[in-house]
Amino acid sequence: MIPPRIKYKKGELDILDQRLIPWKVSILKAKTYQEVSKAIKDMALRGAPLIGCAAAYAYVLGFENKKFSSSTQALNHFYKIKKVVNSARPTAVALFASSERMEKKVKEAIYSKDSLNLKDRIYNAVLSEAKLIEKEDIDSTISMAKFGTKLLRKNSRIITYCNTGALATMGIGTALGVIVKGYELGKVSFAYACETRPYLQGTRLTIWELQKNHVPSALMTDNMAAHIMKTEKIDAVIIGADRIASNGDTANKIGSYELAISAYYHKIPFYVVAPIATFDLSLKNGSEIKIEERSEKEVTEIRGIRIAPKGINVRHPAFDVTPNSLITAIITEKGIISPVNSSKINSILNL
Repeated sequence: MIPPRIKYKKGELDILDQRLIPWKVSILKAKTYQEVSKAIKDMALRGAPLIGCAAAYAYVLGFENKKFSSSTQALNHFYKIKKVVNSARPTAVALFASSERMEKKVKEAIYSKDSLNLKDRIYNAVLSEAKLIEKEDIDSTISMAKFGTKLLRKNSRIITYCNTGALATMGIGTALGVIVKGYELGKVSFAYACETRPYLQGTRLTIWELQKNHVPSALMTDNMAAHIMKTEKIDAVIIGADRIASNGDTANKIGSYELAISAYYHKIPFYVVAPIATFDLSLKNGSEIKIEERSEKEVTEIRGIRIAPKGINVRHPAFDVTPNSLITAIITEKGIISPVNSSKINSILNL
């Protein structure tokens, strides 16, 4: 059983601290929107859909017991929260989507003719929207698993990357949700989890979830993937996404691109599983996606122990972009996008 990732109760947001898994299950209590934002930035919680849900509840905390003397003061307070929340992580579009939805609801509440006082109108509005975002996330993971498993043959052997399971969402997960559901249906017989350097989400989180769900699996280092594809029967590579451009170019955890290249060479289907909130239709292609550069310590240290010489130069782009030409299909809660191109995306998204 995977513990709840976040849980809101008046005055705080309980956050499962994923930095401590698998060694310890610990709850981080965030009492302000600043603390929620810090938890996102520090990767106490991660995964694009979960980041979007947590961001929504940051606004709830930000408007709890907050009185305003005017509509202008309330709106200025919203923008103060938005600036902090949106600065937490630059690549996961779900975070920004939550902020935009909250802005709309706050403005509706401010200018509503409802008899409730301004404080209660705004709080009720953001709380209701946060709960809706959470429910949509849960429902979307179930729908994506339903569509995704249709693409798998019986007893498929899968390679996955980073962590895209329940820990990355409020539901059963995106890519890993498809794998777990596929195992339940007899569609998946074995899963390989790449370690996902440098933050080791595969080592710490994905293999832990596969173990919890009793899915036959093995952990491997990232640079073993091509060899495994060449020497063993692999039926699909399934990953998640943090931002998808309007043409289907997909940003995901660094290392996804080279996995796609290897899959293409070995003629293995490469699937991306992501909710429609992951699409950023304002971007023409992947070259416009902002890539987050994270701390060099995540490369040179593991749990505070330095593994590299001091005084060296370090690069740490946290994401890379896989071009649409390498993606067999994108699986969303609304359906399967294949071939991956702008017109098919617009068709599935009903644009």
